[in-house]
Amino acid sequence: MKAKTSVGAPLIERRSIDFIPEGERHGLVFSQFTLWLAANLQITAVVTGALAVVLGGDVVWSIVGLLLGQVAGGAVMALHGAQGPRLGLPQMLACRAQFGVKGAVLPLVLACVMYLGFNATGMVLSGQALGQLFKISDAAGSLLFALAVLLAAALGYRAIHRLGRVASLLGLLAFCYLFMRLLERVDLLPLLAAHTRFEPAAFTVAISLSASWQIAFAPYVSDYSRYLPSTTPPARVALAIGLGSGLGAQIAMSLGVLVAAIGGAAFRGHEVAYFVGLGAEGAIAAALFFCVAFGKVTISTLNAYGGFMCAGSIASAFGARPETLGPRRRWLIVAAMALVSLSVAVWAQHGFLPLFKSFLLLLLALFTPWSAVNLVDFYLLRGGKLDAAALEGADYRLPGLLAYLVGVLLQLPFIDSALFSGPMVRALGGADVSWLVGWLGTASLYWLMMRRGAAAWAAAPGGGRSAG
Repeated sequence: MKAKTSVGAPLIERRSIDFIPEGERHGLVFSQFTLWLAANLQITAVVTGALAVVLGGDVVWSIVGLLLGQVAGGAVMALHGAQGPRLGLPQMLACRAQFGVKGAVLPLVLACVMYLGFNATGMVLSGQALGQLFKISDAAGSLLFALAVLLAAALGYRAIHRLGRVASLLGLLAFCYLFMRLLERVDLLPLLAAHTRFEPAAFTVAISLSASWQIAFAPYVSDYSRYLPSTTPPARVALAIGLGSGLGAQIAMSLGVLVAAIGGAAFRGHEVAYFVGLGAEGAIAAALFFCVAFGKVTISTLNAYGGFMCAGSIASAFGARPETLGPRRRWLIVAAMALVSLSVAVWAQHGFLPLFKSFLLLLLALFTPWSAVNLVDFYLLRGGKLDAAALEGADYRLPGLLAYLVGVLLQLPFIDSALFSGPMVRALGGADVSWLVGWLGTASLYWLMMRRGAAAWAAAPGGGRSAG
């Protein structure tokens, strides 16, 4: 659906965390598809798919497990994205309706940590790509990449969507080329035939990896749909986002499974060089290194921009007004977060894969219950509507906070990570199903609390159902 024209609108975004008026709404639903396709056709998704093999999975069942995770996690992510046109607000600011003005600071801080972590991983891999391209150190490559992300994020919403359209085309071309080169160099049929043994624990890990990948987008996916007209059909928005994200991630992760199975130990620690080295040498290799770095710019810009939205929402909880968070403040906040991510990237680059796996699963444990509370409240309890009163008044909304904390605790016995392994992991043969337990348990608890205490919650400011 086409919005009102925005011809002549400035490239540098003027708004920050404030509501987008109908007269400023613009864009096409298809742009959601291209943006999220580009966000997933990138090297970190390749490495995520590779982890399914590195952690003991075989080729065929790893690809199947990753696909199931895309469907489950992508559906959750798409439902969050469909909120954007209705809300006209950043996703994490809108969760004040479930957690309260100051209570929402908890998930906001966790989201900031998530953005820092994902950008650090992006800088590790993009630093490798730019290092190979320009014959410089990986650390210098990471610095160049950080500067590119800083520029794109400082421009804001319109520039990000334009970047996504270009990156989606480059990503498709690069990944199709690498798939063809892989087919030329390696006979895949014997490889697939030799890797068909079903291991329940490894299969579950593959599902969890891709589900966590998709759910990790949930805290900021609607930030990039909030400029669409409020009359845009939610189903179309959800479909465009879910298809773009799921298709892009599955292409990249499936390629990662194959590359890890072929490369083995040679892949670890040199992920980008080995990945591109399968495809070409010379000028074509240089072009592929550029595509790898450019693809990472898109998703890292989303993370940096989302980090600004969260930081601005935290500041507004303590009195800052949206008009004080203009382009200059956006630049300063993004620059500070980029510096932190760059420092983490330089520190973690030599032990990247194990750290990244633990980081992904930790994210899943922290954001799965948040997602459950947000979706149950918005779609089941409020009928897909949210008024301004729901975002104001109460500093803390106990049902949401309690359900969130219980959801985190519910997952602990089922978590399997380098930092902690719960007692139920061994009973399930090493399978990590914490995300499923956490989402269903949190959703059920929050729904029951709100339904049974409807009269009490409705009496609180913004606590009842929206009238429209």
